[in-house]
Amino acid sequence: QEQVVESGGGLVQAGGSLRLSCSVSGRIFDINAMGWYRQAPGKQREFVADVTGGGTTTYADSVKGRFTLSRDNAKNTVYLQMNSLRVEDTAVYYCRTIIAHVLYWGQGTQVTVSS
Repeated sequence: QEQVVESGGGLVQAGGSLRLSCSVSGRIFDINAMGWYRQAPGKQREFVADVTGGGTTTYADSVKGRFTLSRDNAKNTVYLQMNSLRVEDTAVYYCRTIIAHVLYWGQGTQVTVSS
């Protein structure tokens, strides 16, 4: 049974940095994509960034130049380095993984940016 585990959320002041991690465990044969979405209170879940199995990385316009997604294939893990955080980045961040064309979500990790 595949599991998606996130870590790294927390409270930070505006302008600060955080790093999120997402690891996938289980019978992993083919990871099609891994990445992050977020959901702020009262808003719909939105795309943040992801990386395909082939290594193509995509970012939402709102985080380009501030967030960096990287991956460690040996550990089936992706990292989201978030710099220059803004109050509007406050949200629950969810790891989204597609394994053998099946979609999995993590439980979410809270990121709070204070002014």
